[in-house]
Amino acid sequence: MRTTSKFAVALTALGLATMAYGHGDVAPQAVDTAGLPEVGEEWLTENPYRVDAAGEEVWFKAIQIGDSGYNQNCARCHGLGAVSGGLAPDLRYLEAEEYGDEWYVERFRHGYTQNGTTKMPAFGELLGQEAAWAIRTYIETRPDGEQVAEHSDTLRSIRDQLAAWAEGNGDADPDAAKAELDAIAADIETLSYAPVADSIAWRASRQIDGTDAGYSTAADTLTVGLSAAQ
Repeated sequence: MRTTSKFAVALTALGLATMAYGHGDVAPQAVDTAGLPEVGEEWLTENPYRVDAAGEEVWFKAIQIGDSGYNQNCARCHGLGAVSGGLAPDLRYLEAEEYGDEWYVERFRHGYTQNGTTKMPAFGELLGQEAAWAIRTYIETRPDGEQVAEHSDTLRSIRDQLAAWAEGNGDADPDAAKAELDAIAADIETLSYAPVADSIAWRASRQIDGTDAGYSTAADTLTVGLSAAQ
């Protein structure tokens, strides 16, 4: 385990003990976890949906469910895309390992109260741990935005090429496009040290299936992601 975590440094910089963000007036919203393996009633201390433990299909399903759950319940304080505006901890830096999981699940289950004021409500009883770990998986796989930006010109070029193929223009080479996107995806890291980032390059590569619809979907993924990265 690292002696000084990036997340601990971030908490210190925020002055967590005295910060004034509040979340107590927000009612937790239920999360539909259909499609995820059940993990039992006893709360785990390690994320069961990481790609190395659950496989890519379950891992990505957890990200999709976690995306929805996060935006319903967490984004107001912790920021869209888990990018904090400075009033609450930036959860992207919470390490994808034992220390980070323990800190996360404790706060998720029991919330956080300071001087009698609820700063974060308890989500555990209402949402359950499948939703908890799905949200955790979504957060820890956010890509490093600066690294995405470094590849933006190449990603735009690939996007334009895919859009042309979707319209039946040019000689499509899906294998080459996927290989180029995979190379970019491998170069984009997470801030949590999770081994795989859910980047637009990673997603677009897996949407290319040799059909016009697949090219169009992948092009749209790159368009939306590049717009958000600006």
